[in-house]
Amino acid sequence: MKKEKEKKTKKKKSASKKKILKRIAIALGALIVILGAGAWYFLFSAMNDTGKTQYIYIDSDDNIDSVYTKVATVSKGRCMTGFKLLAGSGKYASNIHKGRYAIDEKISAYRFYQKLKVGEQTPLNVTVPSVRTLDVLAGRVTKKLEMDSVTLLNALSDPSICAKYGTDTANVIGLFLPETYSMNWDVTAEELISRMKKESDKYWTDERKSQAQAQGLTPAEAVTLASIVAEETNNKEEKPSVAGLYLNRLKINMLLQADPTVKYALKNFGAKRVLNSMLTVDNPYNTYKYAGLPPGPIRNPERVNIDAVLSPAQHEYLYMCAKETFDGTHNFAKTMAEHQANARRYTQALNERGIKK
Repeated sequence: MKKEKEKKTKKKKSASKKKILKRIAIALGALIVILGAGAWYFLFSAMNDTGKTQYIYIDSDDNIDSVYTKVATVSKGRCMTGFKLLAGSGKYASNIHKGRYAIDEKISAYRFYQKLKVGEQTPLNVTVPSVRTLDVLAGRVTKKLEMDSVTLLNALSDPSICAKYGTDTANVIGLFLPETYSMNWDVTAEELISRMKKESDKYWTDERKSQAQAQGLTPAEAVTLASIVAEETNNKEEKPSVAGLYLNRLKINMLLQADPTVKYALKNFGAKRVLNSMLTVDNPYNTYKYAGLPPGPIRNPERVNIDAVLSPAQHEYLYMCAKETFDGTHNFAKTMAEHQANARRYTQALNERGIKK
């Protein structure tokens, strides 16, 4: 009897332990569910409450409080709490990476924190325009960047920096091939110049270098001539003919006498007429006075203009004059007599329209 009682007692104790363990397991399960729900609620639910992708710009002088302020402008309150918990435990305050960071409609506080923690920026598109001067280029290129235009202009005007990238201050603008590029918001001046150098090198394949050499030009000289072509005509079909004309002049050591170079020398880009009084300006860019190509490009030309120089039209023209129809094209001539006749018609058309300068 005694043994039977001990067995019953043991069974009761075992059952009781099982019940306790079961209750503990249920409690732990409930706790895990609660913690999981809390983690999802604070850390893994979508933090952006604007319904569209937003961007946070973290500057070099931002601290943890200013970062919180910027993130809070687009984040739901509960996710902001989660973000602060992560930032605090991860010691983010002592390792802030500047940059441009996207907060899309689905990103969680946890994922966004991970991006900020390692500096995983969201690149932006920067368009390099075709312009005439370095100051305008710097102003246009830096419009969407952290860097200001003065910083970039100073770098582009620094002979030692330009030399690092195989160019000089007169030709550095030629590295900036007009196009849209993806880059980080906090790119530095030298990083930007280095990027443009790589893009230029990518364009100048061995085949294109050979084409330039066939015309008696280096790549830099081809870009300079292309800049004159770009200024002379917007007509794509006419560009190879204009390029061929100037190459014909170079081959016989004839002055280029390109009106756009005079405007560049005088910085009078709005002039509709180039007067005789303007042709005497003592400036190396004045191709009426100085033989050969100018010291550098008079703008950073688009690829179509460089391609025209590399594959010019084959003809015997040495002269050209804007057509009296003002349609943006030119009358070409082989002799001075033909050219003068074309010039008279154009001058008459200018006078009839009252265009004096």
